[in-house]
This record gives sequence, structure tokens and C-alpha cells, in this order.
Amino acid sequence: MSGNSDRSRLILIALLLLLTRRKTALHFVASKKNMDVARLLLESNPPASTRVRDRRGQYPIHRAAAVGSVPMVKLLLQNRSPLNPTDIEGYTPLHHAVAEGHGDVAIALLKEGADFTLKNAEDKSALDLAPDKEVLSYIMRDAEREGIELSP
Repeated sequence: MSGNSDRSRLILIALLLLLTRRKTALHFVASKKNMDVARLLLESNPPASTRVRDRRGQYPIHRAAAVGSVPMVKLLLQNRSPLNPTDIEGYTPLHHAVAEGHGDVAIALLKEGADFTLKNAEDKSALDLAPDKEVLSYIMRDAEREGIELSP
């Protein structure tokens, strides 16, 4: 991609795809792990906001965590995304990452200071949502290796 016309075209396409889905372009590209378009949106004038909720109360970081994109999560955090926002079901990005089995994203969020003690609407912490023992073991082991204390 080169030039302003390519940049404008990509942004326009992303925006048009989303108008009927009640998401921002950044929500959409975060859910598709499209780093190139995410960067374009965040570098545009004015830049896309990482602090806009969709109809489910989710920020783009919720979507990036749910699909397992460590690079997207980091990019969003570098661009002022909140770290521990809750959606309408009380899920934080950490809840989504763990529930979907993305231990690497969970570790990235924990390294940034994500609060693992927060409970969702069903009174479950993110770690309670691990789909199996392997995912939970991975998170616990890597957290310990990174010096992250996971006891309340």
C-alpha cells in the first residue's frame, strides 16, 4: 500500500463494511487481526479512538483479546485503550482471552497490569473461564515465569 489514495480507500472500505454492524472500523479490524488497517486508522487525522464501545459494550481490545492477537492488543494499549474495561456481560479483555484459550494474550494483558480478580456478571474471574486445565496451567506457569503473582 502506498499513497494517500490507497490509505483513504482502505479506510473507506473498512468503514462501509461496518456501518450496518454497529461496530467501529477499529472493532472490525481488531477482530480480523488486520494490523495494517489498524495502524492506518490509528494514524489517520483524526485518529480512530480505542475508547469507543460497540453495541455489546466492548472496546476494540475486547475483540483483539477474543481472537488471540497479542500484536493487536499491544497496539491498542499503546494507543490509549483501557486495560480493564468490562462489556455488558462483565467480561474484561482478560476474560475473553482466557475463555477463548488464548494464554499468550492473557499473559500479555497480565504483564500490562490487567486485573485478574475482576468478576463478570456470573461472578467468575478470568481464570475461572479457562476452557481446560492445559490453558490454565500455561497461564499460571508463564505468569510465574514473568514474576506475575496470581493469588488474590
